[in-house]
Amino acid sequence: MNKIAIVFWSGTGNTETMANYIAEGVRVAGGEAALLGPGDFSASQFSAYSAVAFGCPAMGSEVLEEAEFEPMFSALEGSLGGKRIALFGSYGWGDGQWMRDWCARCDDAGANLLNENGLMVNEAPDAEGEEACKELGRKLAAW
Repeated sequence: MNKIAIVFWSGTGNTETMANYIAEGVRVAGGEAALLGPGDFSASQFSAYSAVAFGCPAMGSEVLEEAEFEPMFSALEGSLGGKRIALFGSYGWGDGQWMRDWCARCDDAGANLLNENGLMVNEAPDAEGEEACKELGRKLAAW
C-alpha cells in the first residue's frame, strides 16, 4: 500500500477542501493518506511516504504563504532531489504565476513532479475541481 503525505496550509478552507478530496482519491485507490500541516513535516519524513502532495494557496502578489508554508518548503528544497511530489492550491486572483514559480523551484531541485503544472482551483473547488483533486489522489496512490 502506498502511503501518501498531504502537507498543506489553508487560510480560507479552499486548499484544505482540496487536500481532503485528494486524500479521498488516495484512499479510494487503496492508498493511505496522512493530512499534515507545514509544522508537522520535515525532510526526515520523506522516507516514510511513497509520495508527498504539497498544497498552498496563492497569497499576496502570487506567492506561497510566508509565515508557515514558505519557511517549511524552503527548508525542504535541498531534499527534493528524486522525491515524488505533487503540488496543488487555490487562488482568487492572478493567473497562476505562484504555481508556475513553485513548479520551477521543484524542477530546479530535481523533484519528480507528478503534475508538472500543478493543480490549481479558482476559489473553492466546484464539481470539476473536486474530481481533479480526487484524480490527483488516485494517481498519487498508483504512482
